[in-house]
Amino acid sequence: KSITTLRNQPWRMKKKLETLKEAQEFIEKFEGALGKGKGRKFYAYKVMMLKKWMKFKRDFENFKTACIPWEMKIKEIESKSFGSSVASYFIFLRWMYGINMVLFGLTFGLVMVPEALMGKPYGSMPRKTVPRSESSTAMDFATLWDFGGYAQYSVLFYGYYNNQRAIGWLKFRLPLSYFLVGVGTIAYSFMVVIRTMASNANQEGGGDDTSFNFSWKMFTSWDYLIGNPETADNKFASITTSFKESIVEEQENRKEENIHLTRFLRVLANFLVLCCLAGSGYLIYFVVRRSQKFALEGLENYGWWERNEVNMVMSLLGMFCPTLFDVISALENYHPRIALRWQLGRIFALFLGNLYTFIIALMDEINLKLEEEAVVKYNMTIWEANLYNGTLSENSTRPPIEVDPADVPRGPCWETMVGQEFVRLTISDTMTTYITILIGDFLRALFVRFINYCWCWDLEYGFPSYAEFDISGNVLGLIFNQGMIWMGAFYAPCLPAINVLRLHASMYLQCWAVMCCNVPHERVFKASRSNNFYMAMLLFILFLSTLPAVYTIVSIPPSFDCGPFSGKSRMYNVIQETLENDFPAWFGKVFSYASNPGLILPFILLMVLGIYYLQSTSKAYKAANIELKKKLQNIIKVPDLILTFHFRSNIDNPNSNLSPLMTNVFCLCK
Repeated sequence: KSITTLRNQPWRMKKKLETLKEAQEFIEKFEGALGKGKGRKFYAYKVMMLKKWMKFKRDFENFKTACIPWEMKIKEIESKSFGSSVASYFIFLRWMYGINMVLFGLTFGLVMVPEALMGKPYGSMPRKTVPRSESSTAMDFATLWDFGGYAQYSVLFYGYYNNQRAIGWLKFRLPLSYFLVGVGTIAYSFMVVIRTMASNANQEGGGDDTSFNFSWKMFTSWDYLIGNPETADNKFASITTSFKESIVEEQENRKEENIHLTRFLRVLANFLVLCCLAGSGYLIYFVVRRSQKFALEGLENYGWWERNEVNMVMSLLGMFCPTLFDVISALENYHPRIALRWQLGRIFALFLGNLYTFIIALMDEINLKLEEEAVVKYNMTIWEANLYNGTLSENSTRPPIEVDPADVPRGPCWETMVGQEFVRLTISDTMTTYITILIGDFLRALFVRFINYCWCWDLEYGFPSYAEFDISGNVLGLIFNQGMIWMGAFYAPCLPAINVLRLHASMYLQCWAVMCCNVPHERVFKASRSNNFYMAMLLFILFLSTLPAVYTIVSIPPSFDCGPFSGKSRMYNVIQETLENDFPAWFGKVFSYASNPGLILPFILLMVLGIYYLQSTSKAYKAANIELKKKLQNIIKVPDLILTFHFRSNIDNPNSNLSPLMTNVFCLCK
C-alpha cells in the first residue's frame, strides 16, 4: 500500500526513495505472509499457532474466573439492588471458607488420618474404649447429639489419641505432629489475616475516588463487551445501584443537622447499649453459676435445657441483642457506613463478653476436673496395688488377670471436656442461625406476601414488612464462630471440619434467603474498597482466641491417662523430648540458645522499632500524596476556567460552530 501510494505523496524525491527502499526490505523479510517465497507455509503455521495460543490464554483466564467459588452468586446479589455492602459479607464468608479448608486439611491429614490408620484400634486401651457404665447409652441419639458415647471416644477429640512417640510402620511422630499442627494453624491464620490486610491496603492506596464521581460513572461504567441480555440486565442494575450509593454518599456529605440534639441522642443510645451489655453479662454469669451447681449435683437428674442452658442462652443473646442494638442505632442518625461500624463494635463487645465469660466458666470447670483427677489418680494407684497383690503371691503359678479396658478406672480428661463444650457451642450457634433465617426471614416473608391482601394495613411498607439483611450481626457471627474454632481446635480436631460444613451450607442458605426473603436496605450505601475493618476485628479475635489456648498449653498439666501428651508435666515438653532423642546434641544447644529470653527480647524490640519506622514512613508518604493532590487540583482549576469561558461564549453565540452533542455533554458534566 505504501509503494502504490508513494507517488502521490507531497514529499521530496530523497524521502520517497528512502521510503521505497524500506518498503521493499519489509516485503523481502515478510514475503511468506504475503503469499510468496519458501517460508509461506511455515509462517502461516506460526501465525495460526500464535492465534491459538492467544485464544488459549483468553479461555484459561475465563476458566480461572469461572473456578472462583460462588462468584456469579455474589455478582448477582450485588447487582440486584443489594449493593456492595451485602456482597462484601459473602466475599468475607468465601474467604473464611478458604481459610477453614486449609485448617481442615492440616488437622485431617496430619492428625486424624494417621491416628485412625496407624494408631491402636478402638477397644485396645482404656482411653479408646467407652466405660462399662456408659456403654448401654453410648449409641443413643441424645448421647451422640451431646458428643458423648462413641463420639467422645473417637478421633474427633483429644482424649482418644495415644502418647506413643512413633506409630505405624512409618514411625509417624503423632504427639509432635499434634502439637505442631495446633501451633501451625494459629501461625498460618495470623499470617493470612495480616497478609490480606496488607494486600487490601495496597489495593486501596492513598487516593480518593470521590473526585468527578458522577462523571466517571456516567461515561465509563458500561462494559461494551457484554453480549448476553441477562448479563446486560445485571450490569444495568449494578450501575443503577452504584449511582444510588454515590447519591447517598453525596447527600450525607452535604447534610446539615442540629448538633446539640444529635449529641444528646447519641449519648442516650450509648447509655442504652451499655445497659444491654451489662444485663447480658449478668445473665451469663447467673447461668454459669447455675450450671456449676447442676454439675455438682449431677446432670443426670436434670433435663435437656439444664444441660445446655449456657450454650442456648449465649446463642439467644447473640440472636436478639443485635436486633435491639439496631433499633437503638436509629436514634444516632449516623452515615450508614459509620452506623454499620458502630453496630459491629457493639455486637463485638457483646460477643466478646459472652465468650470470655464462657471461658472463665470453663477454667473453673478445668480446676474442678484437676482436683477430681488427683483423687482418681490416687484411687487408681490403690486399685492397681490391690489387683497386683490379689493375683500374684510368692507361691502363685497362675497367670495375671487381664482386665477389660472398659472396666479400668480413668480420669475425667479435662481436654476432651473443653473440646466437647466448644463443639456443642458451635453446633448450637449454627442451629440458632439457621432457625433464625427460616423463621425470621422465610416465614415472615410468606406471611407478608400472602396475608397482605386481607390485612388492615399494607404489610409490605408497614409493620412487619420484609426483613433486611443484617450485615453487622452476620459478620460478627462469622468472626466469633471462627474465634471458637481457633480456641477449641487444639482439643477437638473435628472443629475445622464442622466449620467447613457450616460455612458451605451458610453460603447457599443465606444467598437463597437474601434473594428470596430479604429486601435491599432503604439507604443503600457503598462498602469500603477494602474489608480491613472486618479483618481488623478478625485479627483481634484471633489474638484473644490464642490467649486461653496458649495459657492451657503452657500452664496447666495435661491429663495423666488421655491424649498424646499424657505422662508429661507440660504439653510443650514434646519439643524438648524430640530434640533430645531425634536430633544431634549441637542442634539442641542451638535451639536452647535461640530460645533464650536474652536473645528474644532484643529481637522483639528491634521488630517494634522497625514497625514504628515503617509506620512513620507510610504516614509521610500519605501526607505527600495529599499535598500533591491539592497542587494538582490547583493546576487544573485555571484551564478549567478558561475552558468554561470558551464553551459558554460559544454556547451564547448563535453563530457558533459548536456541535449540539458537545454542548449537551459539557452541560451534563458541569
